[in-house]
Amino acid sequence: MSIAHDTHDTHDTHDTHDARPLRLAVIIGSVREGRFGPTVSRWFAERAAAREDMTVDLVDLAEPAAALPLGMGEPGDPHTAFAQRLGAADAFAVVTPEYNHSYPAALKNVIDWHHGEWQAKPVGFVSYGGLSGGLRAVEHLRPVFAELHAVTVRDTVSFHDAWSRFDDKGRPLEPAGCDGAAKAMLDQLAWWGHALRTARASRPYGS
Repeated sequence: MSIAHDTHDTHDTHDTHDARPLRLAVIIGSVREGRFGPTVSRWFAERAAAREDMTVDLVDLAEPAAALPLGMGEPGDPHTAFAQRLGAADAFAVVTPEYNHSYPAALKNVIDWHHGEWQAKPVGFVSYGGLSGGLRAVEHLRPVFAELHAVTVRDTVSFHDAWSRFDDKGRPLEPAGCDGAAKAMLDQLAWWGHALRTARASRPYGS
């Protein structure tokens, strides 16, 4: 990125933009047997991984390490490694169904057992369900992440009647609409991800 300098300005201006790809953690928020979350999550992760400005870590909450509460583990145990994966992320995309007008308990457990890992980072949402497309789960998640000092982006990706939207290979039957929605949300995550990573590097965030 080039910066134009005012010839009358005697102060040096430095380009602090970090051009490294963002580390995006795509979180599969459901752990139920027979869950549809992996199908939606893999599709979204592939969309993100196709970008030059992101690398993707697909985080499955069904992994045993995700169920351990923070502080119970010792260095080198699976939970510590799990927390480090979250902490290494520059941005998050949470893939969630809607359970009883809200989001899964396993997702709330992981959110609550971590704190600094979420701070001053952007969070986007991919939801799926029946008529509501999981959107009520998303609206319940926004204030939770706000309490953790995370920034949720406006646009979401939502699949109404999700089970009929994908073929047997996990590909959307009508990709144009969902691909466009994914790009819009990923663009917002990229903007906030770069801005907040630069801010954290220049001035540590304090809550």
